[in-house]
Amino acid sequence: MSEIETRQVIVKAPYWDIAANLLLPADFDASKTYPAVISAHPIGSCKEQTAGNVYGPVLAREGFVVIAFDASFQGDSGGEPRWTEDPTQRVADFSHVVDYLVTLDYVDADRIGVLGICGGGGYATNATMLERRIKALGAVVPVNYGRLMQEGFSEFDPVKLLEQVGEQRTKEARGGDVQVNELLPASPEAAREAGATDRDVVEATDYYKTGRGGKPNGVARMNFGSLNQALNWDAFLRAETMLTQPALIVVGDQPGAFGSYRDGTELYGRIAASRDRQLVVAEGYSHYDLYDQPEPVKIALDALIPFYRKHLGQAA
Repeated sequence: MSEIETRQVIVKAPYWDIAANLLLPADFDASKTYPAVISAHPIGSCKEQTAGNVYGPVLAREGFVVIAFDASFQGDSGGEPRWTEDPTQRVADFSHVVDYLVTLDYVDADRIGVLGICGGGGYATNATMLERRIKALGAVVPVNYGRLMQEGFSEFDPVKLLEQVGEQRTKEARGGDVQVNELLPASPEAAREAGATDRDVVEATDYYKTGRGGKPNGVARMNFGSLNQALNWDAFLRAETMLTQPALIVVGDQPGAFGSYRDGTELYGRIAASRDRQLVVAEGYSHYDLYDQPEPVKIALDALIPFYRKHLGQAA
């Protein structure tokens, strides 16, 4: 089997460009039309982490055109200030990527799906509700970023955090520096020294702050002044009525503080209107195991590949 081809492409959006890697199937033939999958990275991550370098290549080898993109304000995409995590914009990014895909002669505009990992899974869920050109949703360890901000990331005091954000924005408006916070300890050693014990914090540090998954554009930072964008946002709002497309949700059953087990199982329960809803539980595995560890990733892909084939088809 021939190797897949990766092309660096630019998706034009109204205010700035979105950088993406386009992964073309093995034995790609431009005279054919292919189903496509948009692959979305986690919070504080980039297209070269899990979405684009683990799941994306496998799906491309299985015959799908895959596009892994950097969220606006992050990675190689445009937007200032950097490291802004704006849920509304992250959802809008999906529509811009769909706009790009439908201009490609070798992509079937009626067979486009999405895959989101971690916060990308929450954004992909919301985008699927709003973007009817998306025909199938895959969500691996989906996190509802709004809930995470309202709870753990605000120390369960969202009003206090909003007040702090307001103070910071006033400083910036008066010429002060933008405050960018590190979301994780600098290294696994630093996490141990700080007494970190939560599974997700420890494993996220092992992923993002070592050679295992660390990338220059994916270092888990966040613009503090932008956090108010998430504190009244809900990735799953109206999922009961608006998410009618087929959906496959994958979670690990070893939960941590970031909440993907709870979010994923709750989402599955809420999408009764979906034409085909499936929940896959990778037993014995955690959130970050499903980023890159061979056995749990295989569990996810063994479900995702036939799911996408059923609902998006194959090259024609």
